[in-house]
Amino acid sequence: MTDAILEARGLFRKFGDFTAVGGVDLSVVRGSVHALIGPNGAGKTTLFNLLTKFLPATAGTIHFNGRDITAAGPAEVSSMGIGRSFQISSVFPHLTARENVRVALQRSLLSSFKFWRSERELKTLHATADNLLESVGLNDFINTHALEMPYGRKRALEIATTLALDPELLLLDEPMAGLGSEDIDRISELIANVAKTRTVLMVEHNIEVVANLSHRITVLTRGRVLAEGTYTEVTNNSQVIEAYMGVQHA
Repeated sequence: MTDAILEARGLFRKFGDFTAVGGVDLSVVRGSVHALIGPNGAGKTTLFNLLTKFLPATAGTIHFNGRDITAAGPAEVSSMGIGRSFQISSVFPHLTARENVRVALQRSLLSSFKFWRSERELKTLHATADNLLESVGLNDFINTHALEMPYGRKRALEIATTLALDPELLLLDEPMAGLGSEDIDRISELIANVAKTRTVLMVEHNIEVVANLSHRITVLTRGRVLAEGTYTEVTNNSQVIEAYMGVQHA
């Protein structure tokens, strides 16, 4: 039996008369890299928001590690082991790379983000923060303010802050958005390394990245699942070629 870490069944999200997500079934296998692809407006980010509880579902159920999290809130599912990055980098610009990661690590101190803790107490987190930064290739940016970091390095910092929460499941929303080829290679390698010990679900438009990293791909269009399978299976699907691949290579 397939070991699914995350399962959604009959997931709907409506905004008035508009159906953004319409009856999506999704099963993410533990230890895999699962990609969500589709044209703009297909409902990918809305689905992410449903899975991470930033939006409530109109209908349907979501299970994580066999537990029904349909009614849970964002903080609760985060504490269960679901971490999420966003399309737009969401680090604190006026904090250093170390301080950004340290904010995330402060959850381990009585599960509280108490910014008034003494510097001496917070220094106990420095080694862990620095190790996380080194793991994402940011050891030369430890004391650099996020505002001063190149965009690609900010994306790596965002992943580091998400990893500081020690998630079992990492959701990445367009991690390659706005990156040049060198940064794409760097972040791709980072995701591959992260996926050795975690499950990754990502929305991504870069088909080469999807082909190189993903074990399974779900194709969305107009809020519904159009196809699912390996890269070879979905790219040979005539409906996918018409709805997505043709657009990608036009």
